[in-house]
Amino acid sequence: MKSISDSDLQDALKGVSIPPQPQILVDIQMEQALPDPDMRHIADLIRKDPALAGTMLKIVNSPLFGARQSITDIRQAVERLGLNLVFNILAGLSIKGALSDSSIVALTRFWDSAIDLAQSCMFVAQHFKMRNADEAYLLGLFHNCGIPLLLSKFANYMTILEQAYQQKEQLITEYEWGQFKSHHAVIGYYIARSWKLPAHLCDIINHHHDVLDFFANQIDSSPEATNKIKLMCVLKLAEHIGAIPNVFSGQTRDYEWESIGPLVLDKLDITTDDVADLRDEISDRLN
Repeated sequence: MKSISDSDLQDALKGVSIPPQPQILVDIQMEQALPDPDMRHIADLIRKDPALAGTMLKIVNSPLFGARQSITDIRQAVERLGLNLVFNILAGLSIKGALSDSSIVALTRFWDSAIDLAQSCMFVAQHFKMRNADEAYLLGLFHNCGIPLLLSKFANYMTILEQAYQQKEQLITEYEWGQFKSHHAVIGYYIARSWKLPAHLCDIINHHHDVLDFFANQIDSSPEATNKIKLMCVLKLAEHIGAIPNVFSGQTRDYEWESIGPLVLDKLDITTDDVADLRDEISDRLN
C-alpha cells in the first residue's frame, strides 16, 4: 500500500476516539522502570480490578502455560508469568474494557477470535523458541483493535471488512481505505503507540496487511530486525491457522495467505506439512 501522507492520517483519525492508556498499565510501566520492581505491588494493582484479576488467573491456569498445580493467588500468577508477560496480557485484555460502545461490546465473536489468536500466536512463538513469546501474545490480542473503533464510526464497517477479505487483487487495508479513507491497521497503530507499546510491535500492527512491503523494508540483519520479521510471520501464520478470513467474512479461501504464505514459510523455514502439524497441536492444546 502506498504511504499515507500526514494530512491523510489526520483525516483517518477524524471521528475516532483513541482510548487513553488505562491507569493500571501506567502504574505497571512505572514499576517496570524501577531497578527492583515490587511484584507484591503489581499484584495489589491487579487485584483492584476483579475482572482483570479473574482473567489473569484463567490465563495462567490454561494449557498454554502448562501449570502443574492450579494457581489461585494473583501474586503467584505474577511471579509465574513475569512482569513483561503480565503487562502484555493486561494491555491486550484492557483494550476490550477501554472500548465500551454498545455496538463494540456486542462483537462477541470478534473478541473470542482475538483471544484464540493471541493464544495461537504465543504457542507458535514458543514452538519456534522465540525469546519474546509474550510479545506474540500481545500482538495477537491487539493488532485488530482498530476494527471495533471503526465500527463505532461507520455503521457499515463490518460489511466493508467482509468485502475486503473477498478481494483477490487488493490489500484488505487498501479496500478499506478506498471506502473510508481510513483502515483498521492505522487506527490500531495509533492506539498501540498511545498506549506505549514497544515501537516494533506498533510497526507490525501498522503493516500487518501490507506484509510484502514490510518484509522488503526490513533490510537490517540485526537480531532486532530478525525478531521483528519473525513476529510478523508468527502473527500471519496464526491468522492462517485460525482461518481469520472465515471469521470476518465467511470466506473459505485465504487470498492474503496465498500471496504471502510461501514467503512466511520460507522465513520460518517450515513446510505446509509443518503448518498442518502446528494446526493440530494448537487445536489439541487450546480445546
